[in-house]
Amino acid sequence: MDKTTIFKGIIPPVSTILNQQGKLNEEEQGLLIDSLIEAGVDGLFFLGTGGEFSQMSVEERKAVAEFAVRYTNKRVPVLIGTGSTSTREVVMLSQHAQQIGADAVVVINPYYWQLTEENLFKHYRDIANSVDLPILLYNFPNLTGQDLSPDFVCALVDQHPNIVGIKETIDSVGHIQEMILKVKKKHPHFAVFSGFDNHLLNTLQLGGDGTISASGNFAPQLSVGIYNAFNSGDLEKAVALHKQLAILPLLYQIDSPFVNVVKEATKLCGLNISTDVLPPSRPLCDEKKQQVKDILALANVLPGLKSGSTR
Repeated sequence: MDKTTIFKGIIPPVSTILNQQGKLNEEEQGLLIDSLIEAGVDGLFFLGTGGEFSQMSVEERKAVAEFAVRYTNKRVPVLIGTGSTSTREVVMLSQHAQQIGADAVVVINPYYWQLTEENLFKHYRDIANSVDLPILLYNFPNLTGQDLSPDFVCALVDQHPNIVGIKETIDSVGHIQEMILKVKKKHPHFAVFSGFDNHLLNTLQLGGDGTISASGNFAPQLSVGIYNAFNSGDLEKAVALHKQLAILPLLYQIDSPFVNVVKEATKLCGLNISTDVLPPSRPLCDEKKQQVKDILALANVLPGLKSGSTR
């Protein structure tokens, strides 16, 4: 692995597009991939939370990963989520991702047992030793029940140089700042991404690297615009776009799991995709669909509609 590899920018956690039978809809998945690449994203992350990995069998996860790598065809880096409650399964899925030509794997910590720090360290050690691919950690304590602390992450990166970044899905700017100060300062190649849309600008200002957040599926122009404006020194434009982007997390309160909300938003924003989801997620009722539309209108991202006009 190239030790200088750096992932940065806007890397949407791509929705898995399904047919009514719950199988991968390759044609519409391809439409979403093409639209995101055309929007100027810096990579694509498949089989994250919004990719419904936790509702899939191992074989289904492999099929999505294989299609993603094949269809993207090196146009942008492809990151594959390989997290599981089982270390053996993570190792197997990570090795599969390497075999099919993925550019990195993203590994959420086990989300059933709360592990001792020693066992959690050994979990990541075994994964890091099993592949040559770059590994990004995925910190989502609201769902896993266990935080990846900056000190813990720094100790991991000290020993495993192929652990090259983290997705910080945590509603704490202080946590993101500490991750940057403790880990990135010691290991400059280590990338820190916000997992929540409305922390992108904060993360960049603190010295972080970008975002891996759900709105990248349906409003990539906002996060891509913020990232580009920030890097070109146009803070006025970055702040204006941030005010739009900061409205979108309201969407994730509409339903849980919110994967149905993201797909509905993607369809409303102009991409003709199926909004079918895997249970226990369910289709949105008409009332919730209207709530999605209202929030998108408030953020002024609906095509052909001005903010405040939803009908």
